[in-house]
Amino acid sequence: MKTQVVIIGGGPSGLLLSQLLDKNGIDSIVLERRTKAHVLGRIRAGILEVGLVNLLREAGVADRLDREAFLHEGTILSFEDMQFGISFKEHTDTPVTVYGQTEVTRDLYAARAAAGCKIEFTTENVTLHDARSDAPYVTYTVDGEGRRIDCDFIAGCDGFHGVSRTSIPEDIRREYEKIYPFGWLGILSETPPVSDELIYACSARGFALCSMRNAHLSRYYIQCDLDDQVENWSDDAFWSELKRRIPKEAADRLVTGPSIEKSIAPLRSFVCEPMQWGRLFLCGDAAHIVPPTGAKGLNTAASDVHYLYRALTAYYRSGDETGLAGYSEKALARVWKAERFSWWMTSLLHRFPDQTPFDLKMQQAEIEFLRSNREAQSVLAQNYVGLPY
Repeated sequence: MKTQVVIIGGGPSGLLLSQLLDKNGIDSIVLERRTKAHVLGRIRAGILEVGLVNLLREAGVADRLDREAFLHEGTILSFEDMQFGISFKEHTDTPVTVYGQTEVTRDLYAARAAAGCKIEFTTENVTLHDARSDAPYVTYTVDGEGRRIDCDFIAGCDGFHGVSRTSIPEDIRREYEKIYPFGWLGILSETPPVSDELIYACSARGFALCSMRNAHLSRYYIQCDLDDQVENWSDDAFWSELKRRIPKEAADRLVTGPSIEKSIAPLRSFVCEPMQWGRLFLCGDAAHIVPPTGAKGLNTAASDVHYLYRALTAYYRSGDETGLAGYSEKALARVWKAERFSWWMTSLLHRFPDQTPFDLKMQQAEIEFLRSNREAQSVLAQNYVGLPY
């Protein structure tokens, strides 16, 4: 086979890139190592920055989002018994959109199918060849049958454990990583959200987050030990612990119910530099990971997609290679700002195992400064709704 761009990874970033390229007359083939059902079964974040929402509209896949999504114009932070709100509308005049990543992926799959895009599922042994040349190609197998695609460019959208990043030689790439000493235990429940806005809570018992997917589907998290197991937590135990960590008035009105999904996620910050090598370009989790505290994972992947699709479009329209040559530098400039915000939010709101009394006082002072300082709230709001591309 032959195409212009091979996209490795059939998650939302790979599908969005394929859809945007198609809108600009650029052919692509998507390779996904899992089944479509598996990809759509993954439960992920649901806070979308305005930049991502605009990209989805540009890609022609935002009709359902515009009908069904919720707009959040602020958030609530609590520390022990103190709580305060931060208005995104007041500080930025911009909301964030609540719409599950699974739904974004579902909409993108529907659009790609309608356009006749070729997506290969259950691919194995994916290998990148000659990425430094002007004639790269990708080989892989499906059901034991070997296949090859010749292409102009390769987009690595295959996540942290994919083959794209590790195809860049070790002496070329530099990786930066921070592993946090705790995880998040999260549940999804068919219950009304406890609040119209997200609640980020820091308590002596650890962090908690009250989030939502829609008016009848809620997502809740609590900080847990890294070596904890889902089997250690019954639904009743989770709800009881959550109530101890969030403001009393929220705990009193919390509606509980059976969980329909329960999982523990470790937290890490990770960046790979550079994000390109020859004609291979990395997007999203293939190049960087953020802790979920700042809701930046999918949103930062979207900014990568924005820079890459614009660069590829310029190349195919006029032969302009400026955007491709500068892709890594431009993408990383925004990535590191998202990494900083996510690290700061994580440090601000979690209890750390080695936290000293002095550390705790500094954390309290930081939150009090945020509560009482308009400029500090404005900085949080600007980062939360999304820095410009």
